[in-house]
Amino acid sequence: MIRRRRTGVGRRTGVGPVAAAVAALSVLLPGCGIRTTSVPVDAGPAPSRVPCSVSGEDVTTRSAGIPVQVFLVCGSQLTAVDRRAPLPEEKTSGDPVPTASALLEQLRSEPSESERGAGFATAVKGPLSVTGGRGGDPAGTLRLSRQPEDLTATALSQIVCTFARSSAGAGADTVVLGGPGAYAPRRYQCTTELRERPESVAPTVPVSSPSAS
Repeated sequence: MIRRRRTGVGRRTGVGPVAAAVAALSVLLPGCGIRTTSVPVDAGPAPSRVPCSVSGEDVTTRSAGIPVQVFLVCGSQLTAVDRRAPLPEEKTSGDPVPTASALLEQLRSEPSESERGAGFATAVKGPLSVTGGRGGDPAGTLRLSRQPEDLTATALSQIVCTFARSSAGAGADTVVLGGPGAYAPRRYQCTTELRERPESVAPTVPVSSPSAS
């Protein structure tokens, strides 16, 4: 009987180290980030991306005119936006100035409420206007009231892609631009890389021979 009691005591005392180890482990676990809790944790809303898309209803109600496309900044890239510009249905054949003027005005205008809500913005600021080329300039040259190189890289990228993708362009996604100074115009190209990184330098390609006087 005495031996059985001693054995029972030995068994009970043998549990002590095991219980202590479990208790120590339960203290260490919270420090390892394994603590569980029944209290809900509010980590805030999940991150979301701007849609960079405007409904067709906004395009039709924004203004009167014919459909045009302008390139605005959204999500650090250039995205084409449909708008309506007050252009005559029958444009002067071979004269890109009316179209370029209307598009430049669209670029200078602040985005509409729905465009801002979709994440759109513009880097093109006034005063800025566009006229035709001078004698000796290549055919289809457009001259801005400021030197293209004096504009911010993003603003110039918007103008290049908007003009190049319209009837004001010189073909092959290019546009010939100059400024008010006595500098030869340059042919700028709207590339995929420029649309993805509008803050980069707009690429240029060789300018064709000047038009005949």
